[in-house]
Amino acid sequence: MTQTAQIECINKTNRYSAHERISHVGGRSPTPWTLTQQQAIDAIERGTWRFYVYAGGQSVWVIVARSAAGNKYLKTQNDGEQPNNLLSLPECP
Repeated sequence: MTQTAQIECINKTNRYSAHERISHVGGRSPTPWTLTQQQAIDAIERGTWRFYVYAGGQSVWVIVARSAAGNKYLKTQNDGEQPNNLLSLPECP
């Protein structure tokens, strides 16, 4: 059964590429948690987890996308090319 969790914070790398800037995602419910971006991608692809962010007054699903170079990364469904909803989240502790 697929579980659902809200991503409420991220950690960023020093890279400038929007597709490579997120290293970790995290949340607070039911207890504080953090996953690497790769762990979150794997969980989405296995169908064990679905993640969302709350942005602009609505919930938006987080999906796995591929950069032009073929690298997988996380972004929200309605962001177009840039994962702005995720990049605008606060840093995880």
